[in-house]
Amino acid sequence: MAQFFSIRSDNPQTRLVRKSVEIVRAGGVIVYPTDSCYALGCRVGDKSAMERIRAIREIDERHHFTLICRDLAEAASYARIDDAQYRLIKSAFAGSYTYILRATREVPRRLQHPRRMTIGVRFPGHPVAQALLMELGEPLLSSSLLLPGESLPLSDAQEIRVRLEHSVDLVIDGGPCGTVPSTVVDMTQETPLITRRGKGPVEAFGVPVEV
Repeated sequence: MAQFFSIRSDNPQTRLVRKSVEIVRAGGVIVYPTDSCYALGCRVGDKSAMERIRAIREIDERHHFTLICRDLAEAASYARIDDAQYRLIKSAFAGSYTYILRATREVPRRLQHPRRMTIGVRFPGHPVAQALLMELGEPLLSSSLLLPGESLPLSDAQEIRVRLEHSVDLVIDGGPCGTVPSTVVDMTQETPLITRRGKGPVEAFGVPVEV
């Protein structure tokens, strides 16, 4: 049975944030709010928790997981970021963007796209997500909460609790997040490419849009 915490987005309660992180460190899978929609998260090095997320979403190894990071310095341990990419990411930075980058050698193969050897990286602006990352001290391995057969992510924490109470360890109610996913920016080529138009505006990048 999943635990259920209501954490204020204007002033996240330290006690509940710490309890949430304890659950992550113990191998738990959590549901937490982001700038765009609710997401599933677990500890980066926890293979069992990662496979639980795959099972919930019914996705295979070709699906890009995302590393939710505190800042660019933390992301640089997992993704190769050159000067041009750094400047472009810095111009938008926190919010509803997922950046596809080449993975470093330190990233386990199971976290990478099997053919492209890439990893998704995101820097959340949501206060609850930021508080979780600060307490955890490392990235969260994450995937949008889009269930099999559905076209939109779940957006109501109470509904999430009912539907996933036996599949996850914690649901964090951080208020409405919406149902529009993040904008995905593929930065593996010389010219970045928008591969998914989501909540994050694309005009700031001035690059082609694939879809």
